[in-house]
Amino acid sequence: MHSRLLFLIFIFACSVTFAQEREERDSMKYETEELVITGTRTYEKIIDIPFSVTRVDKKELDFGKKVSAKNVLADVPGLFLQSRYGNKDIRVTIRGYGTRSNTGVRGVKILQDGIPESEPDGETVIDAIDFTSLGGVEVVKGNLSSIYGNSPGGVVNFLSDIYFPKNFITSNNQYGEFGFLQNGGKVGIQNSDFRFFMSYNYRNLKGYRNHSGEYGHLVNTVYEGYLGTKSTISLYGNYVRGINRIPGSLTKEQVDTDPMQARDIAISQDFRNESKKGRLAVKFKTMFGKDNSSELEVTGYGGVKDYIKTDDESYMISNRNSFGALLRYTNKTRLGNMDNMFTVGMDYAFQSGPRTFFDNINGKKGLTVNDQFEDIQSSLGFYVEDHYEIIKNKSNVFFSSRYDMVSLSKSSMQFHGFTDTSRTFNNFTPKLGINYKLTPYIALYTSYGIGVDIPAVSELDNNYTTSNTKYTLNPDLKPQTSQNFEFGLKGNILNKHSEFMRKVKFELTFFDYVVRDEIVPFTINQNTFFRNATRTNRLGLEAGFMCEPVEGIELVTNYTLTDFKYQDYHAVIQGPSGNITEEYNGNYVPSIPRHILNFILNYEFELSENFNGLLQWDCDYLSKMYANDRNTDVAPGYFYGNVMAGINFNVGKLNTILYFGTNNIFDKRYIGYINVNDFFGRYYETGEPRSVYSGLNVSYKF
Repeated sequence: MHSRLLFLIFIFACSVTFAQEREERDSMKYETEELVITGTRTYEKIIDIPFSVTRVDKKELDFGKKVSAKNVLADVPGLFLQSRYGNKDIRVTIRGYGTRSNTGVRGVKILQDGIPESEPDGETVIDAIDFTSLGGVEVVKGNLSSIYGNSPGGVVNFLSDIYFPKNFITSNNQYGEFGFLQNGGKVGIQNSDFRFFMSYNYRNLKGYRNHSGEYGHLVNTVYEGYLGTKSTISLYGNYVRGINRIPGSLTKEQVDTDPMQARDIAISQDFRNESKKGRLAVKFKTMFGKDNSSELEVTGYGGVKDYIKTDDESYMISNRNSFGALLRYTNKTRLGNMDNMFTVGMDYAFQSGPRTFFDNINGKKGLTVNDQFEDIQSSLGFYVEDHYEIIKNKSNVFFSSRYDMVSLSKSSMQFHGFTDTSRTFNNFTPKLGINYKLTPYIALYTSYGIGVDIPAVSELDNNYTTSNTKYTLNPDLKPQTSQNFEFGLKGNILNKHSEFMRKVKFELTFFDYVVRDEIVPFTINQNTFFRNATRTNRLGLEAGFMCEPVEGIELVTNYTLTDFKYQDYHAVIQGPSGNITEEYNGNYVPSIPRHILNFILNYEFELSENFNGLLQWDCDYLSKMYANDRNTDVAPGYFYGNVMAGINFNVGKLNTILYFGTNNIFDKRYIGYINVNDFFGRYYETGEPRSVYSGLNVSYKF
């Protein structure tokens, strides 16, 4: 009902605008937005895309602590991030997608320079991104399954800092409490024939909780060569090696006693993740035809991933090889005097390798192989999209559709007789969007589409409720499907001739999602299993507002309202005297606050042509969150604030950036991460206490 009503409002608003065309004020100028590629896989202005799209620009990334994606994305409206213990293992949630993950990212596609970091089954570990060397981040919120496949929550694309005006070499250094040390360097070289960028980053972090240390090495490199004026060839490489220790989730009583403690068994069994992986990719892009109306892009990539993971019972070693290919063809033409852009593409990804389980003996690998299987994942997807201008310079209709075939296999490498080892998913995901410009840079938009989120291999382990245990993959767990509607208003206005409210940027989005067979986690001991809830309704509102009331002052306010409830959910629960069925109809989805409010005040000052700086106050309020489907255990709401001061000083070819900051300045105690539906009530991981940090970056430009 809400969806139909808002759609009628959209049509009415367009009709009123048709009837009452008004001339723009001569004194008002509109800011030309940067092009983004993530929302449609072709370059478009944000104002022209009928989805909620946000770009984090490079200037917002120059100052401040850069440890995890939370430091980079925390101020994007509608995004909710939970860090387990302050480092890279982070849960990214967009409109409820991603809450089921207790490690890594689900339901949200992660890209680096347009190349998938996500595995073929949708699981992603964000450990190959150098957050100190980004040129920007593009975030599309909402269902993009019709373009990217397994991404009903949206897409996050981390972009390397490849487009720099001058050659440079930079030393990056960050220091802080809890043993935080991050050092590295980067170099950029460019001329008329090519661009080259390379970064190296080393991190050491003791952690604010016991047994939560981390260290790692990370290398990222990009080469972009120009083959004439119409073609480019790009090479991408990354390598990461590191280890992070896991303190484990706590009960409420343990948090109240000592929130910084680790579980005893996490220490004695040395819970940790070790990773060593690398990837190489090549991308060729060319334009041809009359007025360069056609564009072809071909990408190939391959990688090697080695993991070690320990828990209370097992010492797991995983070795995987992966490769993939992306193909896109775009044609721009005119149909009936209107612009039209047609795109067709193909994505392929394959990953395979053994996983071997040994006994975990005080953090060391035991001698006996308890289980060994070959993990094989493959996905093949074809998509088409068309953007047709239905009203000249006013309105466009966007249609996209995709068909995916995903095969997951878990083949035993030990003799146990015949077992069915595979699951295959075939998904068709269409989407329709319409935008209408009230002015050149204020637009209404709406969209409706089907989203699909298949379970990852790690989510398909059998559990005590599985109907048939002869399968090595749970035959009962279904893909999560959704009907996704959104309606919004966005704008970006620059009044160059005014000293008051010179810049205003805003976005307001309402969404109404109906999710069927939602994949829900539940944890027994250290093992997380998954089941389906029949139906969930997700209503929400995302609002973002940025303005520059006077020169040098920038105000940002973001607000998110969520109303996510189970409508039909009957769960089989293991009880003392056997299995029982519980009903959770009408309960709120756990690990999602109903209210998220973010406020940022920036003061940019300039003392001379070569000396400027930034003062920042950043604060957040999050309302309470439930920790389980019963809604009996609660993480209280909280408010915290951060401050930061930085200066930027130029002397000739030398540039120095120096900054200091304090996170959680009031030293609030809060729950930073929820381990959903833990059988023993170990739901909670405390957030970071007050911490002071500083940074010094020195660049030489030539």
